[in-house]
Amino acid sequence: MKLNYKPIPQQTSKAELIILFIICAFFNACSPSQTKDASQKNTDKTTQTDRLKTSPTDKKIEARIEALLSKMSIQEKIGQLNLRGTSSRVKGSLPEELLDKVRNGEIGAFLNVMDTAHIRKLQEIAVKESKHGIPLIFARDVIHGFKTIFPIPLGQAASWNPAIVEEGSKIAALEASSVGIRWTFAPMLDICQDSRWGRIAESPGEDPYLAQAMAAAYVKGFQGDKLSDPTRIAACAKHFIGYGAAIGGRDYNTAIISDEQLHNLYLPPFEQAVKNRVATFMTSFNEVNGVPASGNKKLLTKVLREKFKFDGFVVSDWNSVIEMIAHGFAQDQKHAAELAAKAGMDMEMTSQAYEKFLEVLIKDGLVPEAQLDFYVRNILRIKFRLNLFEQPFIPANHPGKFYAKDNLQKAKDAAIESTVLLKNNNVLPLKPDTKILLTGPLANKGREQLGTWTFDGEGDPSVTPKEALTQASFVEGLSFSRDKSSSNFKQVLDAARKVDVIVFVGGEEAILSGEAHSRANIKLPGAQEQLLTELATLNKPIVLVIMAGRPINITNYLKDMQAVLMMWHPGTMGGPALKEMLFGEAEPSGRLPVSWPKAAGQLPYFYNHKNTGRPANPKKFVNIDDIPVGAWQSSLGNESHYLDLGYTPLFPFGYGLSYSKVVYGKVQASDNELGKGKSIQVTVEITNKGDRNTTEVVQLYAHDKVGRITRPVRELKRFKKIKLVAGQSQTVQFTLAYEDFMYYDNAGKYALEPGEIVLYAGNNATTKNKVSITIK
Repeated sequence: MKLNYKPIPQQTSKAELIILFIICAFFNACSPSQTKDASQKNTDKTTQTDRLKTSPTDKKIEARIEALLSKMSIQEKIGQLNLRGTSSRVKGSLPEELLDKVRNGEIGAFLNVMDTAHIRKLQEIAVKESKHGIPLIFARDVIHGFKTIFPIPLGQAASWNPAIVEEGSKIAALEASSVGIRWTFAPMLDICQDSRWGRIAESPGEDPYLAQAMAAAYVKGFQGDKLSDPTRIAACAKHFIGYGAAIGGRDYNTAIISDEQLHNLYLPPFEQAVKNRVATFMTSFNEVNGVPASGNKKLLTKVLREKFKFDGFVVSDWNSVIEMIAHGFAQDQKHAAELAAKAGMDMEMTSQAYEKFLEVLIKDGLVPEAQLDFYVRNILRIKFRLNLFEQPFIPANHPGKFYAKDNLQKAKDAAIESTVLLKNNNVLPLKPDTKILLTGPLANKGREQLGTWTFDGEGDPSVTPKEALTQASFVEGLSFSRDKSSSNFKQVLDAARKVDVIVFVGGEEAILSGEAHSRANIKLPGAQEQLLTELATLNKPIVLVIMAGRPINITNYLKDMQAVLMMWHPGTMGGPALKEMLFGEAEPSGRLPVSWPKAAGQLPYFYNHKNTGRPANPKKFVNIDDIPVGAWQSSLGNESHYLDLGYTPLFPFGYGLSYSKVVYGKVQASDNELGKGKSIQVTVEITNKGDRNTTEVVQLYAHDKVGRITRPVRELKRFKKIKLVAGQSQTVQFTLAYEDFMYYDNAGKYALEPGEIVLYAGNNATTKNKVSITIK
């Protein structure tokens, strides 16, 4: 008998509930393993959560929850479901009415309360003056740093190094918890295939396997081994689900997702977060196949609770419960509260549908009180795991320190590992005596280089490229990224004539990516392209450094750039990181976590696409300029492509250059057949043929050639980031099990059929280095 935290029928008394809990806990601890459902993916990996439910600590917590719950009124229970707060910009005193609500147990958590005195006062009232002494949780959007800012999440995904992500999250938790924040709304785990979407900046990219690695690292970094550690904070896996699938890359837009896409592409990072004991989940704003996420019982109950065995709590996104009215899914706020409560929504952020109507819904029999009890248990469970009942206040000896020297070094290292070298015509690294002109609208913008979602980041402590490159001449040219004035171009051009190399730092201001900041045109904004074009006429080497929250369309002038570095928004230490990379003290070792499009019209674009019945063929492709005038009307080429952009991205997924030359040997498999319960080893030798040390990201892809549904042309299965000294060879080995090739179809079946699978090993998703195996 497995203990399962499902709502108990309404007629069950509290005494019966306690007895039932004890019995369930006993049988769950003593019973043998259950037979696994063959359709469930990697069920053995969810047993960690099951074990934790029956650990001595968790047993004590559950007993305390039941004891507390039995004393609470319906109004006090509903209070735990209320997350209150204001915009991140609002500051001021605490209204007496708000203090009374805390005193009466009507609020369970706060967000955006950043005055430590206010946090102390609110918590003191909650634990000392309220009837049951239940502590509050204080939350904040701590996404990629609190004070010491690391690269944006898409940039951290470009590091292909989970250790970087874990360390950055650990530092963020340390700094944020020092001012009383114990809950963050991160990580965002939305798979995104469209660079127009503003929140791609927060995304782990387009691949579910890479996203799973990042999900585990974020949760471990924020939460540590023990959530009770006062220097750690509860993580929140968001947005559940399909937010990154918004049609047209337009924020908040509709998502239409098939079951196979849901289970093979969008759910895996969230499932990985559950396996790593993420404390909370957040629903997405969007609807999925006609049902808004905040009222979607299939997702919140069937998938998250019953399939994934998640035992934390789910919070809505800002006002998303009552936004179901605008969706056309709820008639009014009362109906919205009913839909959310029945679907599986534990806590409501900022809107007040639960507060106003949940008690009435329970009395009218529309929502069972057992459902409310279930939600309160989930919320109290996290409060107990955070150790807030024993330690509700900031410890006097909290070790958190803003901008600690070691943490700044780690932020710089993260910026270097996240930077992708997209082009290099032997310009980089620069020689020490190179005369440099530093120009561009982001060359000296400390606040902008931090990127989106950095409410607590500061411009002054950030070190800009201008501040780091003290030996360079500096003429800004454009005062901000959208600046359309050419009045300072002559000054830039005159300075450029006197130097050896031009370093142009451009891109997007931080405000141009993030929530509600989607772009239909993903070119450099303002007059940046115009200035670059004029600089190119001087025949001086140009190093284009991009700081942006998304891939930028640089197709038309890429040929005029001698080197291109994608730094994303690099964070606090972007300037020193750039200096070290320019002069070869460090090497950019990032690889693209998304495909880089030639233009916005190519989007959505993703490497793991299907082949179609008419896959593009380079031998038959006809470009728009090659069509004869007056040509006979026909389906030219008869294949899947764009006449003007072709069928390939500007740069493929996994792409990135280094300052050395790396050569791959032939990929090999330990066996040419693979059956159930078996595994194989895949090996490939990597050699550094250059004269300097380097870093390589070895990537392993698979193509299931024939399936019961069509399969992607490539799927990332493994990767490893390695270091190679000059002249060194290293054999990299990956182990793949039969289960690694299993997949879901639209009927919900999780299986694998016999047939050929082609394995590819190389430095990006287009590698041709392959070996075939047969599934028995």
